[in-house]
Parts: sequence; structure tokens; C-alpha cells
Amino acid sequence: MSTLTDASPAERHAIVAARFLELSNGVNDWNAPTPVKEWVAKDVVEHLGWLPGMLGGMGVHLDVPALTQDPVARLRAQTAAVQALLESPEADRVLETSWFGSRPLSWVINNFYTFDVFAHGWDLARSSGQDAALDEDYAEQARAGMAAMGPSLHESGQFGTPQPVADDAPAGERLMALMGRDPNWAPPGASA
Repeated sequence: MSTLTDASPAERHAIVAARFLELSNGVNDWNAPTPVKEWVAKDVVEHLGWLPGMLGGMGVHLDVPALTQDPVARLRAQTAAVQALLESPEADRVLETSWFGSRPLSWVINNFYTFDVFAHGWDLARSSGQDAALDEDYAEQARAGMAAMGPSLHESGQFGTPQPVADDAPAGERLMALMGRDPNWAPPGASA
């Protein structure tokens, strides 16, 4: 069994965020292209700064610094703040979401933010030539859940057009293909 699929929201965030920070520390060129056509590596990290705004709109304050020259510094601060929140009694606070009704804060973070960190870890790994090492069980669980949404998944505008991928490809590749990523993407000039 996968560690991620069995983990609590706090445990899952700790594992996923630690891996993302590890990948961030391995980036040598913050202007390198990524599988997301419009982004360079720094944009992948800065994108994750959406969480404080979303939580603020639900009445939850997440104390993180503004964007800085060091893309990883803010991410470290945000990671620590999210982890502290998930390990506090506040994690059980029920929030009203416009998409799924009443849900605990831990559920909201787990299903939106932690998953986003997981998925964008693949982008950052590919951009920087590192091994994404996606948890296959968790990737399959996420892929199956997203696939069950049918056309509405892509109608949201949050994901690109599904890409072709073999039915027997690893779950991580099938997840990325469903999200609109080319599972074979590599930076220009990278050897296959």
C-alpha cells in the first residue's frame, strides 16, 4: 500500500511538500521551460501562492510573506504555515465551499492544495531534469477521481486538453496526460 493513499491530510501534506522542496532545491535554472507552456520553473513555485488568497476568502488567515526574489523562501514559509494549520484543531473547522458545500479545512487543503503541490512537483522535476518519482498509488487514485468528473474536468479551464498515453503507462504518466501534460515532455535539448 502507498504511504500517500493511507496518510492523513497532515501526513500527506508533509510528505508531498517535503518532496516538492527537495525538487526545488535541485533547480539550477529558474528560467528553464516547463511542461506548462506559459511557465518557467520559477512560475511553478510562485503558482502555489494561490492558497492564502483562497483560504482568506473562506475566513482562514495563512501568514506567509509576499513574493520574494528567492522563490523557495516563500514556499518554505507557506509549507510551514500549512503544516502547522493541518496539525492544529483549526484543521477540523468546517468551511463553506462554493464547489463542494460544507467541508473541513483539512479536506479543502488536501484535495486542492496538496494535490496541486503533488502534480506541480512533476512539472518542476521535468523542467529541472530530476526524477519526479510520483507515488503511483496516489497518482492512480487522483487520476480515477478526476476521470470520473468526465467533461466537466476540462470545462473548468484548469486543465489542458488530455494527451495521448498508453493504457498500460505508469499511473503518474496517465494522470499527467489527463491533466493536459505531455507525459514525454523534456526540456529542449535534453537527451531522451
